Amino acid sequence: MESRITYFETVSPENTAKTFELVRARAVELGIKKLVLASTTGATARAAMEFFKEDDVTLVVIPHQFGFIRKVNAFPPELVKELQDAGHHVHFSTMLFHTDGLYGTSVATVMANLLRCFSQGVKVCFEIVMMATDGGLASNGEPVISIAGTGRGSDTALVMQASSSQEMPKLRVNEILCFNPVNFEEVRAWMAQNYPKD
Repeated sequence: MESRITYFETVSPENTAKTFELVRARAVELGIKKLVLASTTGATARAAMEFFKEDDVTLVVIPHQFGFIRKVNAFPPELVKELQDAGHHVHFSTMLFHTDGLYGTSVATVMANLLRCFSQGVKVCFEIVMMATDGGLASNGEPVISIAGTGRGSDTALVMQASSSQEMPKLRVNEILCFNPVNFEEVRAWMAQNYPKD
């Protein structure tokens, strides 16, 4: 099998439209009906709801868990209802790679940092698929496309075989559609420069 991978060279919300185009094309080709999407502030979720409104897909939107970084969750409650009314799901759950304080080990951080060797978006794609499956919004072995980003918007999309965190060895990446290989420290610097109050 041969396939193309799109590499984004900049951190920008402008990568989102191209990512969605790649996802749409491959979802149609493979008959995938479920897209698992990271969205912190709701902007990417809203863009996805609009972009995919005529497509035969269900969005499973995974925002940050409550209490992560901010006192008030940045994902708008009214958008949760809009997405649900449109037949999609929004799932707030424990972010699996941010649980060191809970379990008293650094295993979660080591796993996260290993995945960040590919990219921040790849790390998030793994995390959100397991979160969605843990929440019953994807089934073990179900084909999904996981969509995440670097800083803001989307620039990473992986065709994956879903798995819960309890059966992590069954989690699979079947294809990489696109990603942004920027270094995580560069992402932090970009965020500090572009979103200093975030």
